[in-house]
Amino acid sequence: MPPKPKITRDMVIDAALEVARKTDAENINARTVSKKLNCSTQPVMYHFATIENLRKAAYKKAGEYHTEYLMNIPETQEDIMLGIGLNYIRFAVEEPYLFRFLFQSGFAAHNSLLEMVNSEELIPVISVMQEEMDMNIEQTKEVFITLALFVHGYASIIANNSLEYDEKLITTHLERVCTGAILAIQEAMR
Repeated sequence: MPPKPKITRDMVIDAALEVARKTDAENINARTVSKKLNCSTQPVMYHFATIENLRKAAYKKAGEYHTEYLMNIPETQEDIMLGIGLNYIRFAVEEPYLFRFLFQSGFAAHNSLLEMVNSEELIPVISVMQEEMDMNIEQTKEVFITLALFVHGYASIIANNSLEYDEKLITTHLERVCTGAILAIQEAMR
């Protein structure tokens, strides 16, 4: 009889992420994850002493996926900030359970917007925006905060099924917010 395949820590995390993606992060438990892996609960509990630790690991992996998603801007998109904003909202449309897990579940590593904007995870986004706007890092962060509040509002409403996604309308609104935020920073510099 061939040996059973070994269930790795990464396999458990991937299965937990799939549970969160398809049903909701609250459904991550030893039983649902082991069912995804087609194994007993023992390998799940071997790698994670608590379900809370497994959820944190799945949260981290979801965050990495989200960052990749944000930065995957089509070559036809000329305005990178607009592309990042639209990707953030599209993520909420396409991955509503993961969006809620990342931003509405209480697992966030940062308790405030200022902590988030200064976090290591946001460096790639801020760097791309800074280069496009040709502003210093603090000015870029100010524009980002304005954009983030607006984009997150749209995404949250959509992820919770209260608003249909209308890309043309959202693009128009995002363009106005970006322009207004940049003009406000430029005005403050005078």
